[in-house]
Amino acid sequence: MKKPWLIGLTMLLFAAAGLIFVLRTPVPAASAPAAASASAAAAATSPPGQLRFPANAPQLAMIHSQLLPAVGMPLGDTLSGRLVYDEDATARILPPVAGRVVAIRVAQGERVHRGQLLAELDAPELGAAIADLDKARADEARKRQALERAQALVGGEGIAARDIEAAQADLAQARAETVRASQRLHNLSPDGMMAHGQRLLLTSPIDGVVVERAVTPALEVSTGGTAPLFVISNLKQLSLLIDVPESMAAQIRRGAAVDVESEAFPGRHFKASVVQPGQVIDPNTRRVLTRAALDNADGKLLPEMFVRCAVLQTQGSAVKVPNSALVNSGLYTYLFVETAPGQFQRRQVSMLSRGGETSYLGQGVSGGERIVTAGALLLDAEMGNRAGGAP
Repeated sequence: MKKPWLIGLTMLLFAAAGLIFVLRTPVPAASAPAAASASAAAAATSPPGQLRFPANAPQLAMIHSQLLPAVGMPLGDTLSGRLVYDEDATARILPPVAGRVVAIRVAQGERVHRGQLLAELDAPELGAAIADLDKARADEARKRQALERAQALVGGEGIAARDIEAAQADLAQARAETVRASQRLHNLSPDGMMAHGQRLLLTSPIDGVVVERAVTPALEVSTGGTAPLFVISNLKQLSLLIDVPESMAAQIRRGAAVDVESEAFPGRHFKASVVQPGQVIDPNTRRVLTRAALDNADGKLLPEMFVRCAVLQTQGSAVKVPNSALVNSGLYTYLFVETAPGQFQRRQVSMLSRGGETSYLGQGVSGGERIVTAGALLLDAEMGNRAGGAP
């Protein structure tokens, strides 16, 4: 008969062995998230130098691409510029005669056409000039009739020759006075401005916009001032003033193309051309003020805007990219091109010119491609991880 303590010890050993077996049995790992497995599958199928993400990949929220065109190569760094009125398309209207404003027909900012009424002035001097012209014409008509009567009496020898000569001289003087009075009236109402009595009607000489208005009702105006009553400008044509460093001044030529960008319209490029290279260096800034003509047909840009300019070379083109799109690795520079939605290709590019915010690239990329401008470092890190065998 077995002892009871021996039976208990045997049962305890069997229980311990069962526990050890349970603990050493492997447990299946938990399933990975769907996005991670999809990303790993994409990594396995992506060819070298390319990344592919599924449509719901979280990385896509931090990646932005932009379609960038090919542009001309700049002569140097990006320059600062300021937009102003084109003086060839701007009219500054000063009062041609002293008077008082009795009516204002347009408001500042209003678009006007050539010949449109702007304001009415009550001008006594104009009334006097009109009266002088009427008197001169009446005197000329009377002396012409006197000459005609004298010439009719010549045939019968009823008048002396000196009387004929005197009548001819009187008519010539009357004609001269008519011309003088007409010219004076024209000087008081230039550019075809009309007059009703002694009221002068100020009209616009060009099509454009009332960019400045310095008149108020009952304002007394005179010809001695220098401030215009109205400034009319065609804002579809603007002038661009470029601050060119003296080191670049010799390279600027008339007709050179200028690429213009504004903070108000990110990513949009405007075109201008140099019309007057600078001839004088500002002693304070050591800059040469160069004037260019800018086509503003859609009216997006406004006078006094500050813009960034790049005077372009006559030959050659490049792709202008923000520096955030570039990834440096040793001696080489790379960027990423979005070849399809969620698919990116890394390319080595050649740097033609590098600026503080943007750079110009040559080989490796062409105009019209979608270039990653935000998230390039993320893509580079992702590609490095996949190349190293990380999940």
